[in-house]
Amino acid sequence: MKYTIPAVIFTGGKSSRMKQDKALLPFGNSDSLAAYQYNRLKAVFEQVYLSAKTDKFDFNAPLLYDLYPEYSPMAGLVSALQQIKTQRCFILSVDAPFINTEIIDALVKEEGSYDAVVARNRGKVQPLCGIYSKSILPAAVQALETGGHKMTKLLEEAHTSFVDFADEKAFLNLNHPHEYDEALLLAER
Repeated sequence: MKYTIPAVIFTGGKSSRMKQDKALLPFGNSDSLAAYQYNRLKAVFEQVYLSAKTDKFDFNAPLLYDLYPEYSPMAGLVSALQQIKTQRCFILSVDAPFINTEIIDALVKEEGSYDAVVARNRGKVQPLCGIYSKSILPAAVQALETGGHKMTKLLEEAHTSFVDFADEKAFLNLNHPHEYDEALLLAER
């Protein structure tokens, strides 16, 4: 059975450390990391969206366009929550291809009256792997309007449940070319 809350894959970053758009890099058996993540999450969620500044993809997927010019996860979060029809959604960064269904299941099981249920790996908060409620929207909008782009600060001030995970590989982010190369090797195993 698939989850009824939508999943939103954040693909709107600058990819400045990667020096090319990481959402469009080939990964696994897909032409792009975005397609890889989209197909993976479609197996788990009834509805999956891509969050982006523009339609840069060579496959069909519903898009949630960023409503703000800033390149920040906070702008993506506010944009996504303002556009989805449901009260909650699962957020995942495109550059985290090893987040597995066990992690998603644990986050969903923790869901309750929280503003957010977010993964934490070995003490490090993973704000782009979590379930967000529209109840966090006023604080997120205020943060965005006052130049606050720190997702961890928002989560510390909100009613947040942090779910701890020990698997470091699952939270590997592909920010630099060497991390992408490492992930390609891990994906082959």
